[in-house]
Amino acid sequence: MERLGDEVSRALGRAGGGGAQALPEIVRAWPGVVGEAIARQAWPLRVGRDGALHVATSSSTWAFELDRLAPEILARLQAALGEGAPSGLRFRPGPLPEQASAPRPPQTPPQVAPPTSEELAAAEELASAIEDPELRALVSRAARASLAKARSDQRI
Repeated sequence: MERLGDEVSRALGRAGGGGAQALPEIVRAWPGVVGEAIARQAWPLRVGRDGALHVATSSSTWAFELDRLAPEILARLQAALGEGAPSGLRFRPGPLPEQASAPRPPQTPPQVAPPTSEELAAAEELASAIEDPELRALVSRAARASLAKARSDQRI
């Protein structure tokens, strides 16, 4: 029984779409050839019948700039891929794959030193005019934290 992939390859060759076979290799090599910054703004879409690689860009500005760098990018692709390299490059604004965002590590709040006795006294004095005992305690606690944080920030 003949493999389906072989039949697809022959059909693509007859239709002039043989470059589709090279696209997975181009996609694998692309970030290493152009760098991560450009790979976020431009991505290979297809190989045309003429063997040129069509690349989608995030904007017309990127298409313009990369068109100016096309000879250098093409030379790098040819060095990386050998015979599987495209014959040319065409840049156009178009859809890009979504970037897989790396999970961010949880941010830990900065460590603030405990309030000094002077800060405790200043916080109590600031809150002393408040009649409601629960509100006075909350304001005092907030003032202590704020005074201690201000001191910690000055050490940076």
